[in-house]
Amino acid sequence: MIVVSGIMAAGKSAVAQLLAERFQYGVNIPGNLFRRMIVSGHASMTDDPAEAQRQMQLGFRLACQAADSYAEAGFTVVLQDVVIGELLREFLDGIRTRPRYLVVLTPRPDVISGRLGGSHHLVDELDYELHAFSPRRGLWLDNSDLSAGETVDAILGRLDEARFV
Repeated sequence: MIVVSGIMAAGKSAVAQLLAERFQYGVNIPGNLFRRMIVSGHASMTDDPAEAQRQMQLGFRLACQAADSYAEAGFTVVLQDVVIGELLREFLDGIRTRPRYLVVLTPRPDVISGRLGGSHHLVDELDYELHAFSPRRGLWLDNSDLSAGETVDAILGRLDEARFV
């Protein structure tokens, strides 16, 4: 079980897909998949923060359960989502599969802004939350100057650093 996290536009989706493809039996689970399944009553943080938080935690729980089920069936699972700050600890605790690996992609804020097509006020705020409040577990990888394939190579080459208990 390899969890790939980081803020928006950190490269999680591309890296997770390529990483899962490297295994004979690999699965890529985008964590937001379960939140996107809500077709009616979807809450946003601006409209209803309490309900949005409840839905987000439900999505995390479902993603972890699906990941554990795939792992129990013999697949190497790459589970990816924007999970930072104190929520990261809760998310990781929801995974039963062992061994577990965590990779946090940490490209520089200017690189992320460039990927998003310009300056975005949330980038600096999210980058601060990531570095200030996320538990320092696993492999934190600055992929600012790496392609998705090079990032996967770096992850596989340093996988022992990503392991956590």
